[in-house]
Amino acid sequence: MMKGKLVLVLGGSRSGKSEFAEKIAAQMGERVIYIATAAVLDDEMAERVRLHRIRRPQLWETVEEEKNVLAVLQKGRQGDVFILDCVTIWLTNLLLDKNNSSPEVSLAKKKEYILEQAVKLANTVETGLHLIAVSNEVGQGLVPENSLGRVFRDLSGKVNQIIAARAEQVFLTVAGIPVDIKSLAPAGMECLNNGC
Repeated sequence: MMKGKLVLVLGGSRSGKSEFAEKIAAQMGERVIYIATAAVLDDEMAERVRLHRIRRPQLWETVEEEKNVLAVLQKGRQGDVFILDCVTIWLTNLLLDKNNSSPEVSLAKKKEYILEQAVKLANTVETGLHLIAVSNEVGQGLVPENSLGRVFRDLSGKVNQIIAARAEQVFLTVAGIPVDIKSLAPAGMECLNNGC
């Protein structure tokens, strides 16, 4: 079985990362499945979702899945192209999951679980499907004032590192301009943390 391709598209809010990921997907294959991780809880989010939907080709399948992204990917076939938009919202959903909020589930266990899920996500391309993961770069802003915000920021950075270490390409999108940052890394220096 041929290995699929993993691409990570990073950027800040409204940097153009989703649009760029969609362009990559359109060039990679015929069957594109868009995994949307955001819950529609208010009118503002409903409008954002509407704009995303009208921008995508009608032939693309959209799967709304807030937490169990791996189950969606497991249904994929060799050659399928998946866009996961977005990793940081998926991470938020896992971190705040009320089903894993019992006293027996410590924050350390949640963090361990999330990092395991990120490794499994990055490894899904071994089945031959292609994955374009869209994620926010949140570590360049202010230090969050509360501990949960700092845990989220740190987890987000670590999850991005895990995916980037396994990705063939990593793009940073700034002001609508994507730059392939993995190709700019010196040989052998893509990830300094032993595979992240």
